Amino acid sequence: MEWTQYIDGYCERVDPSYWSEPVNAVTNATFLIAAFVMWRRSGGQGLAGVLCVILAAIGIGSYLFHTHAQAWAALMDVVPIAVFILVYIFAANRGFWGLGLWPALGATALFIPYAAVTGPIFAALPFFEISSFYWPVPLLIALYAVALRNRVSDVARGLAIGAGILVVSLAFRSTDELVCDAVPVGTHFMWHILNGIMLGWMIEVYRRHVAGQSSA
Repeated sequence: MEWTQYIDGYCERVDPSYWSEPVNAVTNATFLIAAFVMWRRSGGQGLAGVLCVILAAIGIGSYLFHTHAQAWAALMDVVPIAVFILVYIFAANRGFWGLGLWPALGATALFIPYAAVTGPIFAALPFFEISSFYWPVPLLIALYAVALRNRVSDVARGLAIGAGILVVSLAFRSTDELVCDAVPVGTHFMWHILNGIMLGWMIEVYRRHVAGQSSA
């Protein structure tokens, strides 16, 4: 792979210059704001604190990608997202299901074959194929919400809300290049805004549950 290869994947970008995607770049501040707010709310403690750090890294990585628009920056964009997903699943397995360390790690590892199976299914569907590698995530969150509805109903509701926000966020991500003629700035920036809110909310769902357990 050529690490400095130019990548033009968004409606707003019209040339390789640094500020060719000003709206997409600036809206990454949403991730940083959400990370700061949740860091304060969680006190930076435990897995909630770890998730806040990763959330900030998502904002930084995405900013680098939407300014440099090169292959190395694309890697900086996607790796923190993947890490957040895996760490949150682990936190959910530990906190929501009460699994021990190794069972929680094993259940987290199952995300890899799950994504390998569901990703191609979404890729085969019209509209969904644009973000096929992300659509397994709201589906998994929804499955967790259903499975947890009798065990921890408040967590289940919180996860369902998170899945709903992510679905809307993915819809904006998927329509970006489809609306270029009508909306030159595109819709990808809404993916940043809604995704920042959604990830912050997901940390809040976990934080509330852990806080409730510690005070019980």
